[in-house]
Amino acid sequence: MNGSDICKALIGQIEAGELKPGGRLRENELATRFGVSRTPIREGLKRLEAQGLLMHEPHRGMIIPKLDNDQINELYVVREVLEGTAARLAAQHASPAEIEILKEMVEEDRANIDNLSKVAMNNRKFHRRLALASHNRYLIQQMDQLKVSLILLDGSTMREEDRRRAAVQEHADIVDAIAARDFDRAAQAASHHIIVAHKVRLTLL
Repeated sequence: MNGSDICKALIGQIEAGELKPGGRLRENELATRFGVSRTPIREGLKRLEAQGLLMHEPHRGMIIPKLDNDQINELYVVREVLEGTAARLAAQHASPAEIEILKEMVEEDRANIDNLSKVAMNNRKFHRRLALASHNRYLIQQMDQLKVSLILLDGSTMREEDRRRAAVQEHADIVDAIAARDFDRAAQAASHHIIVAHKVRLTLL
């Protein structure tokens, strides 16, 4: 494994909750875990640090940062704007096949509403698919960068079944507006979805 592989593996572990914000990463332990020398580990950690997923703290070393209240608020403000814009553009540019995929994802979530890990994973896929449906490479790039910061949020806002059901319905509302080619309603539905998620996230702090 090279530094890039190590970086991707660690990002996956952070996203899966195996590595928690506030946790410390030690080169020696990682080298043993991955069965490699410290050189690719060091390179992978540098890549994570460049993306804002690691920070150096005196006397502690490399730490996965934990977002504070202000950072979370700032993150969701940007997310609301980007997601609303993505939905608006998707209502204009999404192909019938892309809309069908979004509809199928909503129905899959309805069928698996009692499975938190599956719904949470599908939620990330849904928002990625929504971004792609915007057909705007610059917006997609910005949303991909935002996704990196989102993995620092500890835990899922969908841990409660009532929230999962509500979130899936919010996804359905977004897709219905896109399918109807209603630009304003699509943007409003997507913005509303993020506003509610933001409120839920703050209650988890």
